[in-house]
Amino acid sequence: MEVTLEMAAAAEAPVLLDMQKMAFLPLLEKYQDVETSPATETIERLTSKMTDHRNKFYKILADGKLAGAICVRQKGAMRCRISPLFVLPEYQGLGIAQETIRKVELLFSEAKVWELSTLLEEQGNCYLYEKVGYVQIGGTQKLTDRATLVHYQKSFVETIS
Repeated sequence: MEVTLEMAAAAEAPVLLDMQKMAFLPLLEKYQDVETSPATETIERLTSKMTDHRNKFYKILADGKLAGAICVRQKGAMRCRISPLFVLPEYQGLGIAQETIRKVELLFSEAKVWELSTLLEEQGNCYLYEKVGYVQIGGTQKLTDRATLVHYQKSFVETIS
């Protein structure tokens, strides 16, 4: 399956919001994290993310079909944050998220540090991020009695011995 990224336009926000809700709804139902779930994001908030000059919002295409999206926030010249990354349920488990992460890291090759957060209870997500080189950093944040946010980082900074 060929994975490609295309810059998303603000006019595509309604379609991308519907997709984001489809991707995150199972987690919202499971964890009841109403205040923080991307499934409850408003069109205004998503449009704001998409038009913020610090963000680059990409559509994820799998064999030319819209399969998800990723937002990369540039936090200075050498630091980026992924939030959100989502793949529609019917495209999950096919390696699309892994390939998407690799592609954005290449697009922002000047970035030496990458950050993201996910739910600790979602072991599949944790496994994915660890598989592509991210490590847990810092403490955790309890979102609900069922959901805990964990933070990940990947560094491309070379160490000198």
